[in-house]
Amino acid sequence: MAEARSYHHGDLRSALVEAGLALARQGGAEALGLRVVTRSVGVSPNAAYRHFADRQALVLAVAVEAQGLLARAMREEMDSATPGADNADSADNGERAVGLLRGVGLGYIRFALAEPGWFELAVLTLKNPGAGADPGASVQVEDRVPPPYQLLLDALEAMVEAGRLTPGRRRNAEWVCWSAVHGFADLVTRGPLFGQERSVIEPLAEDVVERVIQGLVRAP
Repeated sequence: MAEARSYHHGDLRSALVEAGLALARQGGAEALGLRVVTRSVGVSPNAAYRHFADRQALVLAVAVEAQGLLARAMREEMDSATPGADNADSADNGERAVGLLRGVGLGYIRFALAEPGWFELAVLTLKNPGAGADPGASVQVEDRVPPPYQLLLDALEAMVEAGRLTPGRRRNAEWVCWSAVHGFADLVTRGPLFGQERSVIEPLAEDVVERVIQGLVRAP
């Protein structure tokens, strides 16, 4: 069939992942049936097994791409939240560090609002793989720290380096931050805040992020 001629040098794998992203954008992880994805590319389900052991392997590959999209949205928020970041003399290092952490939180929430299907998929591989796992390693996928989580770690380290977060209060701060923003994202994408106007959600999101930041930097 044409598939053998159309996809060479790994192109079929990329095409399947791209098709999965398109389907997940509207339907989340549940939309990633192996037959549906292969049909959208124009190949048989058997062709997918040359690149993915099973459906779960395909979902994971698409989820990793969704993580990249989430991280890009977070970086954009971080850039917009740190004016003067390209000029070391134009912004206080402490305020810039706070801006980075603020951008991480708002970027996470705003991506969830804008792309709930991709967001659902992206966080699939951020879940704890099992009871008793080391919390510091539970977000690793294939010995890789997912980019969204790395951005959070980097922002917290910047807070410490700038003197806005003490080493003692830095301990486990990533879980404090993540719990707050992910919980809020869950409320607005499928919880009691689902369907509320953006004009209602935005100030709430900003308040959640600011309270987390102030809770971290406030002296005990």
